[in-house]
This record gives sequence, structure tokens and C-alpha cells, in this order.
Amino acid sequence: MGGIAFPILLSLLAPFLEAGDIEGRVVITRALTKKRVVVDLYAPRGGASATLTAPEDLSEWDRTVVFVDATLPSTKVTRTERMNQKNRRFEREVLVIPAGDSVTFPNGDPIFHNVFSLSKAKSFDLGYYPQGQTRTVRFEKPGPVQLFCHIHTNMNAAILVVPNSFFAQPSPNGEFRITNVPAGHYTLRLWHKSAGYMRQTIDVPVSGTVNAHFSLPLATVKSIGP
Repeated sequence: MGGIAFPILLSLLAPFLEAGDIEGRVVITRALTKKRVVVDLYAPRGGASATLTAPEDLSEWDRTVVFVDATLPSTKVTRTERMNQKNRRFEREVLVIPAGDSVTFPNGDPIFHNVFSLSKAKSFDLGYYPQGQTRTVRFEKPGPVQLFCHIHTNMNAAILVVPNSFFAQPSPNGEFRITNVPAGHYTLRLWHKSAGYMRQTIDVPVSGTVNAHFSLPLATVKSIGP
């Protein structure tokens, strides 16, 4: 029995025995997230429009994801992430999850909230619910999912559902690293919440590192829809 089990185990581990790393840097030459003016339809009558900007504690790299666009064996078990609603905003502007994971949306405010999306990757409406309650959604299909609240028009965030667990968000200086990627020829994609997608092809070695670099913005960057 043991003689049979070992070759089977070895075949399962083979993709990870020949694996390399992807490292590089994302260079962003100017701000990509613009100011927006939003009329809060639920504000008291006579209330003025508010000029809304992106949170100051986030950089453009916080809104950026680099991932391997391929069907690959998962290195993690499925899990449930959190997207908190607090102080009339989503706690994270961008959340990245592999396809198959779930997200729970707890309401931490003493008011009602709502979470909905009309995105192609996942369309849903969780209805209105009070503080202390939550709703959970499973995301099976890769793609960007834009989140909004029917009650508070300034609330927006995004969930990027990626096809596998090989992804990274750049550090504050733009550097990123994706480790233990099975050797092969791949499309490496960059996604930015405001700018959309970029891509390049790479060859991951059986060991060692391959370098990849992106520069934003470019005229070829496509904006994303819902």
C-alpha cells in the first residue's frame, strides 16, 4: 500500500516541486483615482452635495493587484473573508480573493446598510440590515465585483476575484512578489480599481525568479465596467 501511495503523493506534489517566483515593480506616474462629487439622496432635505475623495490612508498601489491568469492547483483551502461596513464606508476599498472563497459583510454602524453589485462576475443585493447583522456571499467566477450601498451613495469598494492563489498587492514602493508558482508559460495580469487591466506574458522557471514590471497609466489600459 505504501509503495502505491508514495507515487500518487509525488504526482500531486509535482507541480510545486518545479516552481519559481515572480517579482517586479509597478510604477505609477500619476494619480489614477479622481475626486467625485456625489449627491446623497438620503441626506436631510436641503443638504449640500459632498465632494468625496479616496481615503487618504490608501495609495494607488493599495488599489492594485498582480495575479497569474491561469487554472492552477490551489495552495490554500477555501475561506471566508470580511468586508466590514464602518463609519459609512467599506473598511477595505479593494479586497482580493481566489475564486471559490466567500465574503461576509458585517454592519458595524448604528444604522441600516445595504450591499449590492451589478457586476458580471457576481450580481447580488443583500437587502437592508441593521448593526450587528451580516450577510455572506460566495464568489465562484473570476473578475472584478464593484460594491455599493443603496442607502449611502458615497460607499463603494471592489472585490477582485482571481482564478487561483498566486497573486500579490504591491508594497508602498510598488514592489511585489508571488512565490512558488508552478513552472510554465503564463499571462500575468495587473488590475487597478480605476484604470482596469494590463497584461504581459512570462515564463516561470523550474527554480529561481522571473522579473516583471508594469507602468501606469498607459493609453492601452482599458477601463472596467460593472
